[in-house]
Amino acid sequence: MRVTNAPASRKRRKRMLQAAKGFRMRRSKLYRYASDAVDHGLQYAYRDRKARKRTFRGLWQIRINAAARAAGMTYSRLMEGLKAAQVAIDRKILADLAATDAAAFGALVKVAQEALQAKARG
Repeated sequence: MRVTNAPASRKRRKRMLQAAKGFRMRRSKLYRYASDAVDHGLQYAYRDRKARKRTFRGLWQIRINAAARAAGMTYSRLMEGLKAAQVAIDRKILADLAATDAAAFGALVKVAQEALQAKARG
């Protein structure tokens, strides 16, 4: 007698169709197409979890640069000054300060300018 292991197969297929819920047409109804669609979707998800980090870093840089230029400084000079002043603040927080708290960001710009002047002198 041939053994098909039907309960496990059915469970596996049911799980795949459940994951494909919300997909359109046969991609959500038929196992063969749903399997391909879900696998493809998981590959996109894996790739884009990494891409999201790059995208956000670029966004933060744009926001910091805009605020820095409004304060009379460029992004690269600001970052160089903060590094020289040993200010350990990441770009995410810096961008948030630039968008929400102009006074705090202005204080950081001053710190960076002073550090750059000290670096130039000595």
